[in-house]
Amino acid sequence: MAYGDGTMRVVKPGSFVRCAVTGDAIPLDALRYWSVARQEAYVSPEALMTRLKASGRP
Repeated sequence: MAYGDGTMRVVKPGSFVRCAVTGDAIPLDALRYWSVARQEAYVSPEALMTRLKASGRP
């Protein structure tokens, strides 16, 4: 996947991506949270916050 501001583009065929924090499979039609800067997907807002806290960002 290539993640943009409010958009995503499939660059490799598949039906899901893995959460960068939990490793959980996220079906593409359920993907709602990602980081453009890190090019990572997250399964939930909590997973995103975990990543931000780990990087020293609130």
